[in-house]
Amino acid sequence: MTTLTIRNVEPVIKDKLRMAAAANGRSMEEEVRIILRNVLAQSSPSSGLGSHIHARFAALPKVGKTSGVSTRSATGVATKSSSAEWVMPKRTHKPRAAKFDQEAHS
Repeated sequence: MTTLTIRNVEPVIKDKLRMAAAANGRSMEEEVRIILRNVLAQSSPSSGLGSHIHARFAALPKVGKTSGVSTRSATGVATKSSSAEWVMPKRTHKPRAAKFDQEAHS
């Protein structure tokens, strides 16, 4: 068997563990082992984080799937007749790196 040391356990958690162990007629050490076994014996999630994120946002309206007609302007910027899509303004200046050594202008 292996030894596991857990530091910085909040006093409230320790008290709850002590009470649960006493209620079940076990030592705190045995109570922790049983809690760990029960939690780790549960089946692992059937999908990963990416699937959960996708499911969370799947109900949102999809760009290009709303009632408006999605088109591209002569500048290549997507436009739409519906307000569901954000329209990027045409870039008027050449992209440049930020300068952090100057004072900010108001």
